[in-house]
Amino acid sequence: MPVELSALRERVPLLVPLRKDVASIGPAWLPVALVLAAIAAVGYVDHLVLSTSLAYLYIFPLGVGAILLRKEISYGLIPVCVLFHDYWSPRVIHPRLRIFDNLLALLCFFFVVYIIRRYIQQRELLAKMIQQQRDDLLKDVELAAQVQRMFLPVGKPAIAGLEIAGMMQPSKGVGGDYYDYIPIDAHTIQIVIADVSGKGVSAALLMSATAAAMRLEANRDRNMLQEVDRLNTEIGAISDPERYVTLLVAEIDTHKRIVRYVNCGHNPALLFRAKTDTLTRMNSSCPPIGLSPEEICELASADLSAGDVLVFYTDGVTEAENRFGEEFGIERLAATLRRGSSLSAEDLMVDIYNAAADFCGDAFNDDVTILVVKCHFDGSPAVTP
Repeated sequence: MPVELSALRERVPLLVPLRKDVASIGPAWLPVALVLAAIAAVGYVDHLVLSTSLAYLYIFPLGVGAILLRKEISYGLIPVCVLFHDYWSPRVIHPRLRIFDNLLALLCFFFVVYIIRRYIQQRELLAKMIQQQRDDLLKDVELAAQVQRMFLPVGKPAIAGLEIAGMMQPSKGVGGDYYDYIPIDAHTIQIVIADVSGKGVSAALLMSATAAAMRLEANRDRNMLQEVDRLNTEIGAISDPERYVTLLVAEIDTHKRIVRYVNCGHNPALLFRAKTDTLTRMNSSCPPIGLSPEEICELASADLSAGDVLVFYTDGVTEAENRFGEEFGIERLAATLRRGSSLSAEDLMVDIYNAAADFCGDAFNDDVTILVVKCHFDGSPAVTP
């Protein structure tokens, strides 16, 4: 029965008296009843007043009808109002003057309804254009997100002795975070994590440029300080002074069991040492990429042992806020790492994300990137240079 009624309404439009965007708000009969009641009330008042014509009062229910009702009905109410005015008005005037008065009222009513209807049509047209532009923008953003995901690693690297897991969750469809792991040889891998200042499409574009530049640098020599210096020159040439990139590049050698890294203004990565149950921060040694013409950095290193865990992350994790304005912070991150150090790299990564998400009610204000590396070295000693 409801399906048949819906089909009947489509065939006979007048069965739905309201405009489409109004019909979904409430019952269809209520606006119609209010408009008809207002017309009857104006006609009754016009009938009581003998001294002057109150035809102009019909403008109010007609205006409301033009806003709420379908075009056919709102225009159809005009002759109804004129007939009410002509029939109920008690004033005795010359027939020609009465005809002129009715024609003038008809023209005025028509003009008012036409202007209101025209305004509504223009507003609806503008709304459709905005919706179309919004849909097109969403398609472009989705396309940009697909392109951005192409720069992220697919699968996990096969480096004996290392277990690696990574994720990136943008806050606005596309984001300014980037991570990658670039195998150098069978026992060495380069870990990259970066965060572009800002969010959204502009940050994603600079992130894509950074990712492309890092991939190009991967095919050149393995001197990380020179990599960072060239990257700073390339990013500085294509970005404005207000845009910069925090970057942490780490190179892990499983034979020598050492990690060498350069931190350019990025959040300090955490190194959990399983034997001593201690945490070491891999702090920044130079400004972010693209912030100054020259990038003078220091190469740092740390020894690794079996069971050690490295956690790289962006500020979307530590700056996640709860409803009291408190940040998740590096201390909570460290506690989560210490508590889950025995988990797999994948499970620890998920555990860190869930801990931050639970803290902020899953309402992250920034892109979130987490990269976990677990060391599963065998019992053989490290190879010394």
